Amino acid sequence: MTRTTLPVLAAASFAAMVPAAASAAEVQIQASGPVVELTVSESIPGDPDVASLDAGVTTVAPTAVAAMQQNATQMTAVIDRIRALGVRREDIGTTGINLQAEYQWDEPSRMQRFQGYRVMNRVTVKLRDIGRTGEVLDALVAAGATDLGGVGFSVDDPSQAQSRARTQAMRTAEQRATDYARMAGYSGVRLLEVSEGQPQFYGPMPVAAVTRDAAQAATPVVPGQVQSGVTITVKYEMTR
Repeated sequence: MTRTTLPVLAAASFAAMVPAAASAAEVQIQASGPVVELTVSESIPGDPDVASLDAGVTTVAPTAVAAMQQNATQMTAVIDRIRALGVRREDIGTTGINLQAEYQWDEPSRMQRFQGYRVMNRVTVKLRDIGRTGEVLDALVAAGATDLGGVGFSVDDPSQAQSRARTQAMRTAEQRATDYARMAGYSGVRLLEVSEGQPQFYGPMPVAAVTRDAAQAATPVVPGQVQSGVTITVKYEMTR
């Protein structure tokens, strides 16, 4: 997968430098020919080995204390069930707890009527055995989870795939810079500068909605493939 921005042709004389405020040493790159700047993204597909699950528990009660207590009991049962499935404690994390008053519009009185308090508690689970994703989703619902936010897949260590993507990106950038140079009447290019953006990860994010009898088969989940990639920005001087 490749994405490239349109090139920018600079003036005949080009100088790139590291800001003096950021470093005591000043670096200058001189170029006597036109400069072409390209941003290139490359990614490598691979099979995921980690699944990220998102589950929540919502409770409503007449008082804030009761709503919090009920939610704590229900979420504790969910977390205990996750732990019983062999998920490590460090792979379980709370992502948010919210308490708010509940109101409902009353048409005859044309007023909001207080209904109680709603508590929402969410937890994420990092599952390293992705073949059990469907089983774990069903177990979360059976243990008391009231909603599932979705499933994400990733590669735990994408460094090798990113290294391959980096090599491809450099080759692509050089080839395209050379093409532009020749179209402009130059014979080749000279590399001036390379910078890399944040790592990129692409993968399917299937939304899970589980409403099945516990006696039935586990919810089917198909991971597909994920993309591990890099984005680089390069500057080349056009040479004779």
